[in-house]
Parts: sequence; C-alpha cells; structure tokens
Amino acid sequence: MTLPPNFGRAVDLSSLGKPKPEATGPMPGTEITPENLTNHFLALSKTKPVVLICWSPRSVESQEVVATLGKLALADQDTWALGHVDVDAQPQVAQALQVRAVPFAVAIINEQMVPLFEQAYPEEQIRLVIDKVLALAAEQGVGAAPVEKVEPEEEEALTALDAGDFATAEAAYKKLLARKPGDSFATLGLAQTQLLARTEALDGAKIMQDAITSPHDLEIQMQCADIEVVSGYLEPAFARLLRIIQLVDGADQKRAKDRLLELFALVDPADPRVIKARAVLANALF
Repeated sequence: MTLPPNFGRAVDLSSLGKPKPEATGPMPGTEITPENLTNHFLALSKTKPVVLICWSPRSVESQEVVATLGKLALADQDTWALGHVDVDAQPQVAQALQVRAVPFAVAIINEQMVPLFEQAYPEEQIRLVIDKVLALAAEQGVGAAPVEKVEPEEEEALTALDAGDFATAEAAYKKLLARKPGDSFATLGLAQTQLLARTEALDGAKIMQDAITSPHDLEIQMQCADIEVVSGYLEPAFARLLRIIQLVDGADQKRAKDRLLELFALVDPADPRVIKARAVLANALF
C-alpha cells in the first residue's frame, strides 16, 4: 500500500457533529498509529489479512461495529488481525485510509487495501464480509479460506431440494430460523424455496400474457412478478407489485406487500434496486 503524499493532513469529519463522551473500556484489536501501520501491519498483511475499522467516540454506531468485529476476531482465533483507528486521535491514519465517514472498514491483503464498508451493518452481514476477506486472501496465498459450516437444518433443506421436495425444504429453513432468528442464509434459502415452489408448475409465457390482459388481477400479477424474478427481471417485478399495491387496499394490499417483501429477501439489501423499491413502498403505504 502506498501512502498518499498528503499523509500528514487532517481529515475533515465535522459532519459527525459535536463531540460526545469518550468510549469506555478497552477497544478490541490494536490501536493503529502512523508508525505501526507502515512498520507492522503492512508486513503482517503478507501472512494474514488485516482488517482496520475506523471509528469515533462521537459515533455510537461506529463503536458498536468495532465491538462486533472484536467478537468475530475472537471467534476466528487469530486467523486475521484487527486494528482500530480513532479518527479524532489519529487524523493522519484517517487521511491515509481516505476515510469520509465512520464506521469505515478496510482490509489490507498482501499490502493492498480493499475497502469493505462505510456504514453500520448487523453482525450477520459483517460476518459475511469477513468470510469474503478470508477467501480473497486465501486466493492470493495469504492465510486460509474459512471452513464453511453447514447447519443440520440447511443440509436437510438442500437434500430435500435435490429431491424436489419443497415442503420439507421450507420446513427445514423455518426450523433453522426459529433456532437462529435473522440468519441470512436461512432467510435467503427460505425465500428461494418458496419462490421455486410457487413457480414450478406455472406456464411462464401464459402467465405473462394473462398479466397483460388482466392488469387488476392480484393473483396473476403476483405470479407474473414471481416469473420475472426467476427470469432475472427484478425491476419489472418490483414495479408490478408496487403498482398493484397502490390499486388495492385491505387484505389484498397486505398480500401484495408481503409478496414484495419476500422477493426483496432474494436480493442483497444494499442493491440499489431494492433500496429504490423500498422507498416507493414506504411512500405508497404511508
């Protein structure tokens, strides 16, 4: 990693607002300074991935992300190194890492910087990011890729899907979600299973033609949205359901909204298409 020529300049993070009380207790990982960043962590990144999290005592959210990364680093038993940067105390480091807001996370792999995220995320999503960092590093000969852990319910679901038994697969994913609420893999697996079950026996061409001739038929419009998602046409599917949500009310509106939320679960929540559709949904309902 080559540090920029203006390494010594302070970074402007005034948008954080007025200072708040300092964080209490030790922060997990190693405090990053200009010296140990260049003299230690760059070299360390040749043998294991380094994850740096930039935070501020003025941002509670950023402190929570530091705590989450500390928990994950402990669970991963030293397979990657965690460093934390107080952007108020270390403006030189913040400038070198090109920090624009906190929390801001960046990985260093074999002396190369890889930006990770610049907003707070739940632990499940941060776990996915770290796993991707470990896999990317392993591809470059740095460290080992994470060993994928398959939950017993997930294994049951996958076996059922191979046999075309959607009901058993759906039940297995629901069991996993009951045991691990919010699990991203289970949520995605359940949404995919339900979509496959709904579309397996549909004639896609006929449904799409019916949707044109019956624009106000809720069931046909929902089926058409399913077919569009299976075919990779996310935006038309979202737009179709958003239109019908604005045309109906009561129980029908709830059915259409619930179906749209199920389709959202199939896509990365950070996908711009999902973000845009969620905003339109919120305006339509409130």
